[in-house]
Amino acid sequence: MNDWKVYKLKDFAGFSQGIQIDVDNQFSERCEGSVRFLRIVDFTKRTDNEIRYIINPGERYLVKSDDLVMIRYGSQTAGKIVRGFDGAIANNLIKISLDETVAEKHFIYYYLSQQTIFDFFLNSQSSSAMPAITFGMIGDLQIELPHLHEQTAISSILSSIDNKIDLLQRQNSTLEKMADILFRQWYIKEAKEEWREGKLSDLISIKYGKDHKKLRNGKIPVYGSGGLFRFSDKALYEKESVLIPRKGTLTNVMFQDQPFWTVDTMFYTEMKKANIAKFIFHFVKGLDLASMNVGSAVPSMTTEVLNNIPIDIPTDLFFKKFEEAVKPFYMKLIANQTQIRTLTGLRDSLLPKLMSGEVRVQI
Repeated sequence: MNDWKVYKLKDFAGFSQGIQIDVDNQFSERCEGSVRFLRIVDFTKRTDNEIRYIINPGERYLVKSDDLVMIRYGSQTAGKIVRGFDGAIANNLIKISLDETVAEKHFIYYYLSQQTIFDFFLNSQSSSAMPAITFGMIGDLQIELPHLHEQTAISSILSSIDNKIDLLQRQNSTLEKMADILFRQWYIKEAKEEWREGKLSDLISIKYGKDHKKLRNGKIPVYGSGGLFRFSDKALYEKESVLIPRKGTLTNVMFQDQPFWTVDTMFYTEMKKANIAKFIFHFVKGLDLASMNVGSAVPSMTTEVLNNIPIDIPTDLFFKKFEEAVKPFYMKLIANQTQIRTLTGLRDSLLPKLMSGEVRVQI
């Protein structure tokens, strides 16, 4: 590794803060001269947040696809590196511009995405009330760089893994939509008058998640309302289940048919009838759970609210036929999920070794 050179990030990078703007100058619809206004939420919860626009923000605040952007604030986000997309960034984000004769953009993205770098920023913060990073903290970060062509070769390996993961995730989104179309056709458009009226509690039992801190690392996924965040050595439940957020992002409903653990921000469910888990998933996912929020500071859901949701209950034959129809979609989806976990583990194990030079790439 004696051919790698040590730099400070500020030696080959510039940093610019996003624009300060109040809510009155944000618009929910695109208009002449407007661009998308990018906030922290647009990089952390990009599927369900409202898109905002602003007018004529100025060139210095604009970012485009694949520009490097760092999040300034938040106990779980300060120091997190993300890839930009077309728009203007808010002042709680920082654009990183590189001298590309020294540093390759994707290599720097992967270097800054390492857990050790995130931990460094977390431990360097002076405020615990509102964790934040400064230009000085970013600029003084030491980084050891190989030659530019080796940086490109390293980032190409990691990007190829990420591209495959992204492809599988998009396939899964399509498969889920196909099953959802079938659900809407059979259950909503072709509803039968003879189906009996009931409550969600007639079909499922809602269970609380449990603390995960004492669990050892393993291969069992652990979920909270924000999604997957670690793997443990024990499962809380091993049968088909629909996971429903209790606190936080109430729209993040998930289906699971393999052993898992949920923490206290995520309910899990036990089915009271055969062949209904996938049906329940599509039913609950189609509800406006955000409008049922009972929290004030933090969006919250209760078992009482969920149990009393009205539902028209089809026949057992309907459930059986729906299960048979969507099962092929879910078999492929679950196989993709397994491959995603394998690829993610491979990428995460390779990342620090490639960035440190422990594993070298033949050029």
